[in-house]
Amino acid sequence: MSAQTEKLLTRLDAIGRQIAQSGHGLALLGLGSVGVERERLDDYSDLDFFAIVAPGMKMRFIDNLDWLTAIHPVVYSFRNTRDGYKLLYADDVFCEFAVFEPQELVNIPFSAGKIIWSAADFDASVLTPPPLPSDPVIDREWQLGEALTNLYVGLQRHHRGEVLSAQRFIQHFAVDRVLELARTVETPVTAVPADVFMTARRFESRYPVTAAHLDTFIQGYGKNRESARAILAWLDANFDVNLGMKARILAYCDAP
Repeated sequence: MSAQTEKLLTRLDAIGRQIAQSGHGLALLGLGSVGVERERLDDYSDLDFFAIVAPGMKMRFIDNLDWLTAIHPVVYSFRNTRDGYKLLYADDVFCEFAVFEPQELVNIPFSAGKIIWSAADFDASVLTPPPLPSDPVIDREWQLGEALTNLYVGLQRHHRGEVLSAQRFIQHFAVDRVLELARTVETPVTAVPADVFMTARRFESRYPVTAAHLDTFIQGYGKNRESARAILAWLDANFDVNLGMKARILAYCDAP
């Protein structure tokens, strides 16, 4: 374990102690790489956690972050959701957290975590997440149609001079559809855990064959046409691309 990863886990334990000492804390749940996926913990990990507090005490922990600032100086924080914050300690430990009362958890989608601390009389069963929706069947035709039309609209905007909007349609929206379609043509590396909330997480490790093309799909602000051509080529190699749409996309790629 590196010095940084040891610092992360030590800081998480310290946060648990602060919640315990507050007199109003019930539990601290570590998530992600500081939860049950410790094999992913590295020097670039952050602290994702839920602080579970007594009913009626949520706003005390949100309005006053002394339970975190007492541990180490904080250089930046902002409330990014109604339930929590992103926060940076002076020693480069970054936290993203939420504060919940037990009765709220039934309505919160989250992945399984690791209990860092809990009160002796706390019912830890509330920290078992509700079943996540089963992985939906990917509608290949819808995903393909969205990818193609995103390329088409993006190229039109490029030629209109709306290069930034074009970049988003081609190198963001269309690529999002490619990431979903990749799941239908490439078997994932199952040793790498999936992120059920964000397909892009760990995509390079889970889908290395498709990921080898990403630098051609996303060539940057000045390379919309080149990126579109590469995305179209991948779609055409793996799916039955409509010939009329293919011709129009290629025409826009070639147009000066």
